[in-house]
Amino acid sequence: MSLDNGIDAVADPSRERPLALIPRPLHLQRDRGQLLLPVAGGIVCGSAVDQELGSVLSGQLADTIQQATGMVWDHSRGQAWNGAISLDLDQKLGPQEYLLSIADQGERCPIVDIRGGDSQGLRWGVQTLRQIIMQCGPVLPALHIQDRPAYPTRIYSLDVTRGRVPTMGWLRHWADILALYKFNQLQLYIEHTMAFPGMSEAWRGTSPLEPGQITDFDDYCARLGIELVPSISTFGHHYTSLRTRGFRDLGEFPEQADRPYSFIERQEHHTINVNHPQALAFSTGLIDAYAPLMRTRNFNIGGDETFDLGKGRSRQDGSSKDPADMYADYLISLCDHLHAQGRHPMFWGDVAVSMPRVLDRLPKDCTLLNWLYEPQVKPDKVALVASTGARQIVCSAVHDWNHLLPGIDNAWNNISRLSRYGIQYGAVGAMVTDWGDYGHINDPRMSLPGMAYAAQCFWNPDDDDRDRVDRDMGLLVYGDATGDYLPALIQAGSSVVFGWDDMVRYWELDDRHGGLNQDVASTVPGVPEPDPSADVDEARRNLLMALRNRLEQVDQRDALLVDAAARMGRAAAESQADARRTLQAQLVAVHGQRLFNALGRSLAVCHGVLPGAQDAGADRGLADALEIWFESYATVWRQVSRESELGRIASVIWGFADILRKGRTPDRIGCDGHVERSGERKDDHQ
Repeated sequence: MSLDNGIDAVADPSRERPLALIPRPLHLQRDRGQLLLPVAGGIVCGSAVDQELGSVLSGQLADTIQQATGMVWDHSRGQAWNGAISLDLDQKLGPQEYLLSIADQGERCPIVDIRGGDSQGLRWGVQTLRQIIMQCGPVLPALHIQDRPAYPTRIYSLDVTRGRVPTMGWLRHWADILALYKFNQLQLYIEHTMAFPGMSEAWRGTSPLEPGQITDFDDYCARLGIELVPSISTFGHHYTSLRTRGFRDLGEFPEQADRPYSFIERQEHHTINVNHPQALAFSTGLIDAYAPLMRTRNFNIGGDETFDLGKGRSRQDGSSKDPADMYADYLISLCDHLHAQGRHPMFWGDVAVSMPRVLDRLPKDCTLLNWLYEPQVKPDKVALVASTGARQIVCSAVHDWNHLLPGIDNAWNNISRLSRYGIQYGAVGAMVTDWGDYGHINDPRMSLPGMAYAAQCFWNPDDDDRDRVDRDMGLLVYGDATGDYLPALIQAGSSVVFGWDDMVRYWELDDRHGGLNQDVASTVPGVPEPDPSADVDEARRNLLMALRNRLEQVDQRDALLVDAAARMGRAAAESQADARRTLQAQLVAVHGQRLFNALGRSLAVCHGVLPGAQDAGADRGLADALEIWFESYATVWRQVSRESELGRIASVIWGFADILRKGRTPDRIGCDGHVERSGERKDDHQ
């Protein structure tokens, strides 16, 4: 018996249950019995632990204990103090390695002992203990853990530029989750949504991030052991900037700057003319404004998907350079600029991997971010970069972009495979990317499964038992004891018939001048090279024909979506608060997908792709439902994001609602919702 606030052993093995830990420790030994935490316990840091670090870790533990048990604990430093939890460093352990022991060691001895090989190792041990307390409350299992990560650098990259800019409260919450799952780097990807000086024409109306917010967030991340790394586009992906009056002349095709706004063209075009005399000053100006806001020496200069390079003004100015040399020269100039400041360049590797000449010219003191997003990814491109001796980080994806619901199976396949290849070929780190693309319709809470998969696979790629990872995720991420929440979400994400990407393609096939947008037409999957003489109706019908097999399954998929929503609701009702916090966003997404699927079928009937007659009453009802749904979606959006480009999503939703109300075949559907009657000319209504 321990009456001085020591630890009491609880001998009831029948109540012991599996622990859900993300990532799963390398070595975990469960011992018999459980131990009851004292009501008024303490956390003691050894004198070797940095005072600020000790304060942060003690605070995290005290907060977790209070949330899980209601008990308020104190914390202290030095050998003179006794505590139920002891935190210290141990030079015998390696970098980022930790030992965690929960055992009855006698009165006045700590029952929980965490030792780290360095400050990061101590952090990871504390996060493991927090996860245990979250599940077990004050009754902890006796166990011994020895653990360390496979990848020393584990990165989450978050798109905060292509339509959705998070609130600072949400960013801090996201950093808290990343720390709990042992990520140690966060990159914020920006094209134009930073309030850069002299660039208000580019960032106006986007709810941009401000410099003070970035420096404050950098401080917040540093306390959590997360390195905040700037990530910007420097010469590709400058759609918004190169459409402005002030900067359009820097582009390869400035004559295209006044084309109507397009989600798809934003992804496909607008590369800087690297031969322009002001190009390098523009790119280095972005670097010089953004880099000092964070304490890191790393900087991701982008450089991906430079689709227009060497095709426009850079070719017309008489340059004889090959695009590969243009790319390499500009990239090297940016790297030299960073090196001169004592910074370490990172860049996306897709262009270099596709051009061996670029790979051969890369400076050795930089890091190639080798992004490979295919679910069935192969190791050849990882091996190729390794063969050059270049330093690389392998980059997978959470597979959420352009959909309301996550592609969880694709995320697992992509992340687990690429993580193994990276270890096999000596990658120095692993990254998981979270993109928005067509307006960032995907709610960030949909990325939790992909984040959890990455946390596990970056820590221990060989432990790839997905069933166990899914079970642990359900318990730890969603607080779901039924085991049905995550399978239901997977079912919902697999029931997409007509997705947001399909809607955007359909909408943007019209160039808004009465003709076919050839750039959009070229992105339609399963359709041959577009015919320049084709009209919008034909192109839209081709898109729907490519989707016909899916569109024929709307009723079956609708039943699966309804079932998934019901299962998630039941599981959340029996869960801890975690699942209920995400339930609203997921139910709104499920309902939206049901409406999108119904829209796809209605369009397919109107274009003669599916049999049946148009039902004007049903279409008007669907139009109402889409508009009502969007108001709920906007409410959920504002819970975690600034207004940003929500209005662009609204314009597409409302445009389809207008089309549904006006009736269609045999008339042509105008891109603005106007219906042109057979035999009419478009200019009759101008």
